[in-house]
Amino acid sequence: MIETLDHLIIVVQDLDEAEENYKKIFGIPPVWKGIHKELGTANVIFNFKNTYFELLSVNGDGLGADLVNNQLKENGEGMLGLALGTEDINSTAAILKDKGFAISEVSNGEGKNSQSDEIRKWKNIFLPPELTRGIFSFIIHHTEGSLPTISNYDKSSINKLDHVVLNTNDADGFINIYRDIFNIRLALDRVIEHWKTRMLFFSLNKTTIEVVEQKNDDESLDMLWGLAWEVESIKEAHERLTNDGIEITEVKKGIKENTLVATIKSHTNNVPTLLIEHLS
Repeated sequence: MIETLDHLIIVVQDLDEAEENYKKIFGIPPVWKGIHKELGTANVIFNFKNTYFELLSVNGDGLGADLVNNQLKENGEGMLGLALGTEDINSTAAILKDKGFAISEVSNGEGKNSQSDEIRKWKNIFLPPELTRGIFSFIIHHTEGSLPTISNYDKSSINKLDHVVLNTNDADGFINIYRDIFNIRLALDRVIEHWKTRMLFFSLNKTTIEVVEQKNDDESLDMLWGLAWEVESIKEAHERLTNDGIEITEVKKGIKENTLVATIKSHTNNVPTLLIEHLS
């Protein structure tokens, strides 16, 4: 039913400033700068091998502007939500309704590229709280137009999303939704003894949704936490970022075998950000 982690949404106060930040972090230019006229928002999109990354800000009045303003007021800049991709939104809607979920009717969305006037269109399903579990998320099916792709990534540039990290206070409940309802493959369910923490790893479109269980009494079951991005050469990425004035920790061995990692400490608009290189 869910085939992809379609994209990540980050809300920002100043879109131009955030764009410059992430051009430096990613080492690539954005592929789309657009507006959602009816929603009252504007966006900048960076495209990668397995997903895309959307910076979103207010650009008028509408439901989207209200959502962004509320997020900025309550939590400041940072990760807003996830868009889960499907190739057949009508079938997906039917399945969810058959399972007894009061989902919204399929709605239409449209974005216009401010630079080229190109149009992209899609269909959405907005999900009820028992499926979103505290995270703003929806299901999307792209129907018209596409994002430009990048043919070659420099060794120092980010080329794909390695994983997105979520926190939950109910790992079993998360599995019930993401594996049993959304049909996303649960690749691993383990307790990390060193941390005495249960972790879930869901796999789709060559990335991972990493879920860390933290038991608490918070009514919000799940929360977005951070992103890990893959680079071909973390040494060259570290040098590039340092030269661009980005604060980054020294490269060290990752917890996962045969990986090197470094944490970006500035210019992230409040998104915890890790770089990772997988050694051959």
